[in-house]
Amino acid sequence: MTSGVRERMPRAAAAPSLRPLEAEYRPGAPADTMGAIRYQQRGAHDPTQRTIDGVVWRATRTPEGVATIAIRPGLRTVRAAAWGPGAAWTLDQLPRLCGADDDLEGFDASRHPLIADTHRRRPDLRIGATDLVFDALASAIFEQKVTGLQAFGAWRWIVSRFGERAPGPTPIPLFAPPADWHRIPSWDWHRAGLEPPQSRTVVAAAQRRTSIERAVTAATTGEDRERILTSLPGIGVWTSAETRIRAFGDPDAVSFGDYHVAHQVGYALTGSRVDDDGMAELLEPWRGHRQRVIRLIGASGVQEPRRGPRLHPEDHRRR
Repeated sequence: MTSGVRERMPRAAAAPSLRPLEAEYRPGAPADTMGAIRYQQRGAHDPTQRTIDGVVWRATRTPEGVATIAIRPGLRTVRAAAWGPGAAWTLDQLPRLCGADDDLEGFDASRHPLIADTHRRRPDLRIGATDLVFDALASAIFEQKVTGLQAFGAWRWIVSRFGERAPGPTPIPLFAPPADWHRIPSWDWHRAGLEPPQSRTVVAAAQRRTSIERAVTAATTGEDRERILTSLPGIGVWTSAETRIRAFGDPDAVSFGDYHVAHQVGYALTGSRVDDDGMAELLEPWRGHRQRVIRLIGASGVQEPRRGPRLHPEDHRRR
């Protein structure tokens, strides 16, 4: 089999049963496929994705229906099995999830010694893509202006109650994201702990889901996708960037407005904190690969010393 290509059973074998479709993908060069896939997980107890005994289990709502895919990642070989109406779609998409289309052309790691050293140690780092625009958008909206603990808890609560049970022999219950986000009652958003601005934004976007997915997918540049996404009520540059990273593996997207990212980039590259403007200036020499530089900084192990107590989010729901 040629490098970078996967093979699987024919689509005719995808009739509903416990027998899965199976595939094998071999990257063209050693790649951290586990890292690329695990980036998509929203917290330790994400009901759509869990890693158990080295196998990543994902429940997705594909254009062809709900699917479960079990992936055993490796640097040189990735093996997968999938169940459900969307099984064939998930196997066709598997290479992109593993970062197969992450192109390093034009990337110059030598511009900074930390980036050069980390890239030398981690040439296998890949940015994966799900190609599921609305799921990426919804999960990013959940994470607007709250702690990860709050966002992941709300995501788990909503998806577990309104998502669709994943097909196949999953080792724990998994759920594909809801099909009709806009039909979730307002009181359930409140019970989940999601703030009204975020729930209203998800509902408003869900009412235009088809047109949003069509327009964003048809766009050919990150700038065009950002223009489309930020034209939606409640969607800013941070949410746009997070959506593009998750759905398309955008190697240049930068989550401006994030509480931590600018500080992390500034400390790693200069030894001091910077704001968004300072981060933009520092990353400009790598335009086209700014998200890659942020990932390499994360992989470098360089972290700013903690300066204060950990934030404890308030819960305003009635007990």
